[in-house]
Amino acid sequence: MKTFLGAVAAAMLFACGSPGSTSGTPAAPGAVQPAEGLSLTVAEALTQGAFTGAGGEAVFSSRQVEPGVYRVELRLNGTMFRALLDAESGVSTLDGFAEATGQDTRIQEADRQVLAGLSAALNAELPSGDAATPEARYLRRTVSLWVQHPDTVAMQRTVMGEQGRGYTMLCSYAKCNGKNTGSCGSSFNWYAYAKHDCAKGGFEVAINQQLAQLGDHGTCDGDEFYMSNGAWVCGEPDHWSRPKVMGNCFGRCGGGCGGDTQYTLDATNHDGCVRNGHMLASGYCDDQFVSASDDELFAPNCY
Repeated sequence: MKTFLGAVAAAMLFACGSPGSTSGTPAAPGAVQPAEGLSLTVAEALTQGAFTGAGGEAVFSSRQVEPGVYRVELRLNGTMFRALLDAESGVSTLDGFAEATGQDTRIQEADRQVLAGLSAALNAELPSGDAATPEARYLRRTVSLWVQHPDTVAMQRTVMGEQGRGYTMLCSYAKCNGKNTGSCGSSFNWYAYAKHDCAKGGFEVAINQQLAQLGDHGTCDGDEFYMSNGAWVCGEPDHWSRPKVMGNCFGRCGGGCGGDTQYTLDATNHDGCVRNGHMLASGYCDDQFVSASDDELFAPNCY
C-alpha cells in the first residue's frame, strides 16, 4: 500500500513526496530535494518512506528482521537513528550517531522539528492502534520517542520493559462517564497524582503534583485545560499546588493524542513534568522520559 499525505498539522502544508527506496535500509537523501510531504510504502514485513518538512528530509524504514524482532532506521541531516526492538522480550537498543564519523550525537532542535513533522504525518496517515502493521506501529512509536528525547539523555542506550515491572497500565483512569473518548461533563475520574521532581523540590512537594483526568477528553488549541477559580482555562499551570488538569490525552505515551493509546504511570508522570512549567525536552524531565521509554515502545494499547 502506497499512500501520500496532504496536510498533517496546523500551519504546515505538504505536497506529495516521492517514495523511498525498495531496500530495507533507507537510502541517504539525494541532491534533488523532493516536494514537502510524506511518502509512505507499507508492504509485508516492511514499512518505509521519506518525509520532507521543516527544512529537512528524513528517510526511514522499519522491518521485521526475525520473528518478533523489528529494526527501525532513520537518516536525517547526516545522523543515523537506529532502534532494534524485540517485542517478545520487551528489550530494545537505541542509537544515534554521525554517519560520516560514527561518533555519538545528540538530537538538535532542527532535527526535532523534522521528527515532529514526521511523527504528526505518521499519526495522521497510518491506521490507529493495533490496526497498523507491527512494522508501522513500531516505526510510529520510535519516531515519537525520538521527538521527545532530551539533550541530557544519551542516544545509545538499552530500554527494557515488562508489564507490572517496567510499566504500569492506567487504562481505567483514561475513562470518564465509562467512555474512552468524549466530554467528561461533570463526572471525572481523577488520578492522584501526576508528579515529578526538579529544582523546586521532590516528588512529594505539592507544587510538583497534579490531580489529572487522563484520556482523550478534549483539547483547546492543541493544549490542555487546568482548573482556575472554579473554571477550566486553556493552557498549562506552572507549579501550582495540586491543580486539576485534563485534556490533550494526558497520560498517553507520546506527544498529545498520537496513533496509539497506551496510558501508563510513567507517561502520566512525564506529562506531569513537561506540562508543569518545563519544556518537552527539559533536563528536569529526563528521568521521567527514561522511565516512560519502555512504555512508549512496548506497552499495549488501552483500546
